[in-house]
Amino acid sequence: MFDLGWSELMVIGVVSLIVVGPKDLPGMFRTLGRFTAKAKRLARDFQRAMDDAADEAGVKDVTKDLRDIANPRKMGLDALKDATAEFEKWQPKFKDEGLSEDRAEAARKISEASAKKAQERKAAEAAAATAEVAPAPEPAKPAAKKPAAKKPAAKKPAAKAAPKTATKTTAAKPAAKKAPAKKPAAKPAKKSDA
Repeated sequence: MFDLGWSELMVIGVVSLIVVGPKDLPGMFRTLGRFTAKAKRLARDFQRAMDDAADEAGVKDVTKDLRDIANPRKMGLDALKDATAEFEKWQPKFKDEGLSEDRAEAARKISEASAKKAQERKAAEAAAATAEVAPAPEPAKPAAKKPAAKKPAAKKPAAKAAPKTATKTTAAKPAAKKAPAKKPAAKPAKKSDA
């Protein structure tokens, strides 16, 4: 109500001490306290009487309605509910009056074809649902003989070591074919004097 700080209160106290005097100062504060208490009581009674009159007149209800209307969150939700209610109630209407004969015939054919496809789809879904519930029993197959389990191959003994007289090339390549050795040309025989 009043914007009084500690410095202002100090100035008022010093001035009142000088003007009234130290003897009459406690009596003055007592009288001032009674006066403020009486003023607060009157203000409270007045506020209570105004509230009662407003309740009787229905002002609180109007105030509540105005707050609800002005609430943007509630207003947005109400608008959304109204819009969805319009879409839920919407039914497409075909008016053949405004269409030419060709277009009316085409619209009729399209709606018949879509209705037929919808029925076929529903029938297919129903058939699929019954097939899932009770699958057809499969014919009994003769028991096929299982192939005998293969036994692991027996380990072969390690290859024998090559003879010590063999050369390195023959020991390194045992599977390679050996080229036929070239024979030295025959020496002419010596004639004997006999």
